[in-house]
Amino acid sequence: MRKAISAIALLACHVAAPAPQPAPSNVRGGEYPTIDADRRVTFRVKAPNAKRVAVAGRAEDSGMNGNKPYEMTRGENGVWTVTTDPVRPGFHYYELIIDGWHCNDPASESYFGWGQQTSGLEVPDPNFDFDEAKDVAHGEVRSHYYRSQVTGAIRWAFVYTPPNYDHNPKQRYPVLYLQHGAGESERGWTAQGRANFILDNLLAAGKAKPMIIVMENGYATKAGQTPVAGSRDNGAFEELMVRDLVPLVDSNYRTLADRKHRAVAGLSMGAGQALQIGLGHLDLFDSIAAFSGGGRNFDPKISFGGIFADPVAANRRIRLLWLGCGKEDAGYASGKGFHEALTAASIKHVWVEGPGSHEWQVWRKHLFDLAPRLFQE
Repeated sequence: MRKAISAIALLACHVAAPAPQPAPSNVRGGEYPTIDADRRVTFRVKAPNAKRVAVAGRAEDSGMNGNKPYEMTRGENGVWTVTTDPVRPGFHYYELIIDGWHCNDPASESYFGWGQQTSGLEVPDPNFDFDEAKDVAHGEVRSHYYRSQVTGAIRWAFVYTPPNYDHNPKQRYPVLYLQHGAGESERGWTAQGRANFILDNLLAAGKAKPMIIVMENGYATKAGQTPVAGSRDNGAFEELMVRDLVPLVDSNYRTLADRKHRAVAGLSMGAGQALQIGLGHLDLFDSIAAFSGGGRNFDPKISFGGIFADPVAANRRIRLLWLGCGKEDAGYASGKGFHEALTAASIKHVWVEGPGSHEWQVWRKHLFDLAPRLFQE
């Protein structure tokens, strides 16, 4: 009996670990990068004439394992390879560095981040799947071009409509205006953030109200002005949203066109925009959410036009004020300070904190928490 047990134990010791799998962010049919059971990522690139090849993120918060470059080793036929340390789950921007030239990895899909098209790596999280494409009813992400009165230019918005939007022409919906962060674009919340899948899954589970989500580019320059290279250049976005975007959406989609059925939210740069626009236009919005941003140097008596100087009036006018930040985010102390100042001033709000830094895994969780709270009676 002991020999049998020993044989079984020996056999168990020799069971092979699961083979590394291609990353879900690979180009169609791409074998590399691969991710193993410990979330170590193996990159491979063919560069036969190169003398040095590395793979790296660019920033501690948004890049793969910070900005640590991983030097690749040359193999046969000029194929360079490296396996990283374990990479935290979520979405990561990264780049190849070939003889000093920073470039995208042709093996991965690219996304607009860092102010340019950038390689992205998706590392699945075994602890949740609320952001995955599941076998449920799916909404549509519509591409909507329009001419802005404010910028004098053609603009591009993405609009999520919930499942069965076209099947019931009498039903009207509330609207969430959802903004990206600096260096990203109107594509961010679907390409990197998976907002459409998050809402599809919440709606399928009956955990959120059906809603329209509008995602626009947060950069805007007034007509006749020249964009400033390297700047955030978003000074005209507030006016664009109020004069152009909200009327456009209300006239082209079946919305419930009143403040009770409009919310504005954003991440990082978009968080600041959401607070400024939402709190500055409470005639249009009554729910505001800021993910990992906004509220720096907050003074309840004077910030945001003094809207919080009268807590009773502010609590009556704002249905939901939602704030969140990852604990490893460089802006966490500022965000928590904003929350504490609001608490001290008796301003009702929601504060959500948890693990993570300034990255999409945190913001997906934020949307997952926020959406069920919106437009509830």
